[in-house]
Amino acid sequence: MKISTTKLSSLQAEQLDTWATEAINRSKLGQISAYIPLLAQADRQGFAVQIMAVDGQIWSWGSIGQTFPLMSCVKPFVLLYLLCELGETAVFDCVGCEPSQRPFNSLTQLEADRGKPRNPMINSGAIALASLIPGENAEARCENLLTWLNQQANSQLFVDELMLDSVNAVPNQNNWNLALEMVQSGYLENSEIALETYNRVCCLSGTVEDLAKLGMVLVGGGEAIWENCRTVKALMATCGLYEASSRFARLVGLPAKSGVSGAMLAVIPGQGAIGCYSPPLDREGNSIGGLFLVEQIAKSLRLSVFD
Repeated sequence: MKISTTKLSSLQAEQLDTWATEAINRSKLGQISAYIPLLAQADRQGFAVQIMAVDGQIWSWGSIGQTFPLMSCVKPFVLLYLLCELGETAVFDCVGCEPSQRPFNSLTQLEADRGKPRNPMINSGAIALASLIPGENAEARCENLLTWLNQQANSQLFVDELMLDSVNAVPNQNNWNLALEMVQSGYLENSEIALETYNRVCCLSGTVEDLAKLGMVLVGGGEAIWENCRTVKALMATCGLYEASSRFARLVGLPAKSGVSGAMLAVIPGQGAIGCYSPPLDREGNSIGGLFLVEQIAKSLRLSVFD
């Protein structure tokens, strides 16, 4: 069946310029993530976006050569990798698939759920899934994931060792508490290797082009991974933006995932993907500029999956 790309393909460069400029202006209200020292040095005015369509069209704006850590934007792809490698039963025995009612790093939510992470898009879920990545140590596990992703997406992702050093320089006690709770509940065996893997995986880095290419895997993944891509997109739509997920689904209607670096990915099923980078965050930890830009594109071109 021929895929229609009419809606996304109607995007005009002038529209993108207007919306990106306004996105930068609106992002002035946000806060740069400061709990990782190197992230705190990000340029508040930094902005980049790349949009890819299945018919080959590409739109770019801003500092598209800028590299940044994916942080939580990698979580959907850890999920995809494990679904492909281990299957649904192994993955969802370890982590749930329901939206969280509390922030992405909530210990209270995990305790209420008796130690089983609510979904793969929050910290507890991603830490649990990091423990399932094949490999004898954190470095090998991350390398296995990295190689697979670059092969699937034809991307140039890499581990930002300086960012990883910065992450490790200020140990995240909250993540340790999450890991220990999961060990006690039996959903995690080795907290140390799980956290080391999680930290390294979150420091996978690239450009907005790499991020958009990852999104295109979810759009046009081959028949062998199609069902797993569908599962990942569903969880992005319901859980990808934390407490803002349901609001974004209603207003915008696209599967999306954000990261504290300011990275944001939106997937337009059947049509394309949007990779964006804008560091200032709102109170829920999502990129203000990224949210605004994706909303304008989706509403103006009527890209919502519910239209």
